[in-house]
Amino acid sequence: MLIILALLAAVFVGADQLVKYWAIHELKPVGTMDFIHIGGFKIFDLTYLENDGAIFGSMSGQRWFLIGFTSLVVLGGIVFLFKAYRRSKFLATAITLFIAGGIGNLIDRFRFAYVVDMFEFKPFRFAIFNVADICVTFAFIMLIWYALFIEPKIEKAKKAEKAEQEKADENE
Repeated sequence: MLIILALLAAVFVGADQLVKYWAIHELKPVGTMDFIHIGGFKIFDLTYLENDGAIFGSMSGQRWFLIGFTSLVVLGGIVFLFKAYRRSKFLATAITLFIAGGIGNLIDRFRFAYVVDMFEFKPFRFAIFNVADICVTFAFIMLIWYALFIEPKIEKAKKAEKAEQEKADENE
């Protein structure tokens, strides 16, 4: 299972870096390209952005802090993955996406001192993001889903199993 998760992380980091490579070489010279539109309604454009901060440009210019913090989060995720991968494939996949997203953006911070973003969501114009950010966002949603709906079922099943075992032990 860990090998599959490592391969999954490598695929997402690779996809992130390939899209960023394309953005640097093809999108940067033009700035913005149309991407997904329905009629005249714009959904996504491809817009080149060099983000030297964190989410929504916060902590701009704090490269080394962001590298250190993200590195700690990725290392913590790896440790947590080793402890949790047998508990749930869903949880393990969420953690793997989280790690992959962190690594994808860390590579940029080391190489360029900024993160390359390119997907601009037009209806709300709230952010321009990249594949790594998508991985982290999906991981976060999956972790919330896990905490709200899956973990309680696992705990309930464990309690029922424990109660059954105690009852069986009393009958012996």
